Amino acid sequence: MAAPCAVSVSDEAHDSETLQNTVELPAHGCKRPQFGTRYLKDPNQVFQHNAWDNVEWTEEQELAARQKVLENSQPLPLEKQEEYDCRANDYWNDFYKIHENRFFKDRHWLFTEFPELAPNCRQQQSPQSESTGKITTVSLATESPISDVTTSPSAAALSVPNGDFPGSSSTYRILEVGCGVGNTVFPILKTNNDPGLFVYCCDFSNTAVELVKTNAEYDPDRCFAFIHDLSEETASFPIPEGSLDVIVLIFVLSAIHPNKMQASIRKLAQLLKPGGVLLLRDYGRYDMAQLRFKKGRCLSDNFYVRGDGTRVFFFTQDELHHMFTEAGLDKVQNLVDRRLQVNRGKQLTMYRVWIQCKYRKP
Repeated sequence: MAAPCAVSVSDEAHDSETLQNTVELPAHGCKRPQFGTRYLKDPNQVFQHNAWDNVEWTEEQELAARQKVLENSQPLPLEKQEEYDCRANDYWNDFYKIHENRFFKDRHWLFTEFPELAPNCRQQQSPQSESTGKITTVSLATESPISDVTTSPSAAALSVPNGDFPGSSSTYRILEVGCGVGNTVFPILKTNNDPGLFVYCCDFSNTAVELVKTNAEYDPDRCFAFIHDLSEETASFPIPEGSLDVIVLIFVLSAIHPNKMQASIRKLAQLLKPGGVLLLRDYGRYDMAQLRFKKGRCLSDNFYVRGDGTRVFFFTQDELHHMFTEAGLDKVQNLVDRRLQVNRGKQLTMYRVWIQCKYRKP
């Protein structure tokens, strides 16, 4: 699943992606991010670079953001809300029919933030201070990565049933939910050369899934794309429970109705092996995208509809932590990434707020 910003930076799903300014990763190692430790110490230097990391908000900024949200919090009539819910698939199909695969950039920053997607990459984020939200890269020379835990023969044997299913003979299985046109899947397939790797990807837009399958880089021997509505409780996966090492949710959970999020997370947790991890990056409360919404776009608290009919929710850390732990998962990481992005040509500053989580199945 995957809306446009007034300037060159944008929301992950509908805007141009500028999350990490990294180049494509070589198969044999990791590329450190060009951003990640660039801190704005002198406000007069704000236009010297395109982005600043871990930007602290003042009390005045926080108060102004809260007031802005309150001003635009009158929900639409119930019948309009139901219409957007019933036609969600139509709106996403229309989005992909218009933009096809021209809209997004491949997410090569994923391997820095989520090294579990590239087992050969020996870098991992250490547990973050939730008070600062700072991202710290540490060496794994003396620490076993999460992928080593989940790919052990005993863990793999726990969940592979007698029956056959796509990727049943693989030893490391990744599922991306809300794959869009493949901007996570294809970088994983290109970067991760593990012969035991198999990647599943799904989206409830049949247009998006078809775009993935017709991509020249789609390899059915290493990947299986399928249509799936995560918010539909009765919808089944073509993968048995307890069979996945990693599940990826990149700006996807926010597109689901808040009342359906908990059940969706619970279903995904059942697919993980013991030791498997769920990786999430999504919109945080008071992100620039939330503050841009005008009156008449609010569906419920912190849940909005865009001009094209697609919807988006803005999370807090506590909300996500509650959902994951209710699904039986243990916290590995839950941090806020506050970034100041800059349009130097137009002399504009844009405050982005994202939340990044890793939760492990015990």
